Amino acid sequence: MKVYPTPTDGLRDALRLARGMTHKWAAVDMDFGGGKTVLAVPKMLEGSEREGLFRRLGHVLNALNGSYGTGQDLGTTPEDFTILAEETKWVFMGDASRNFNVDPGPYTALGVFACIKAVTTKLFGSEDLAGRSVLIQGVGGVGRPLAKMLKDAGATITLSDIDQQKANAIAQELGATVVPHEAVPDTPCDILAPCALGATLNKNTIPRLACKAVAGSANNQLETAEDADRLHQRGILYAPDYVVNAGGAIAFGMMHRGQTAEEDIHDRIIAIATSLEEILEYGEQHGESPVYGANRKVEQVLARHKQAGAGV
Repeated sequence: MKVYPTPTDGLRDALRLARGMTHKWAAVDMDFGGGKTVLAVPKMLEGSEREGLFRRLGHVLNALNGSYGTGQDLGTTPEDFTILAEETKWVFMGDASRNFNVDPGPYTALGVFACIKAVTTKLFGSEDLAGRSVLIQGVGGVGRPLAKMLKDAGATITLSDIDQQKANAIAQELGATVVPHEAVPDTPCDILAPCALGATLNKNTIPRLACKAVAGSANNQLETAEDADRLHQRGILYAPDYVVNAGGAIAFGMMHRGQTAEEDIHDRIIAIATSLEEILEYGEQHGESPVYGANRKVEQVLARHKQAGAGV
């Protein structure tokens, strides 16, 4: 749910996000399809207006008769989904068997954390984060728990958020520093972790980047396909976003199938790093952006499912 300049911008984002979801499921080889709900609102809604919107969304989902289900993401809350679940069963909330509404943020953060260690190993020959600098762009549902994990692992943390007051409060709690959101591209760090809105890596920001690698949870971090090559030409290692941010999707997918043991979920999420390592190695061997190897893996998985008649 987001305020867009025009409805067309919301539609464009929905198409980009739906494609990203298809790639995300395929990249982790889970046989779900791909789609995305975008609520393009004129302002951020509260109270009865917000509740009414989610109840109407429930009726739309019911009309699709199970061909699509939705889950929590940017601009929405577990409370929103509690309301939505009163109108439709086609909603991913966590452990339905226990009527348990789960926040996907910490699961996504766990996957990002595992991938940052994989990137650190690629860059420096060790996954040890002690003394490594990470700039987290966006300290919401994913960025905040990620910051805590990185701090506990000994990394030096810099935070940035459009909400400066929130960033300052979390920085004080964790002993981190804060930079203004407009200064993120110019701030030196080992790894930049975009954890807010997409399209932040583009022809204007990439020439300014002062990081060695990018690995974060934001969807559609590249504004255009050409931006992958721009990063590669600058020698900045890019971990494909739809691989790195798959933790929340994996957790909800497993819970949806009745696999609710936390240890099993954590193990499956941490295994994202192994897939990322293979993608990074492939990119290095072929002298190209890791995006191309990730896309090839997605295409292979989709082709296999189509051939098997899974309808992915």
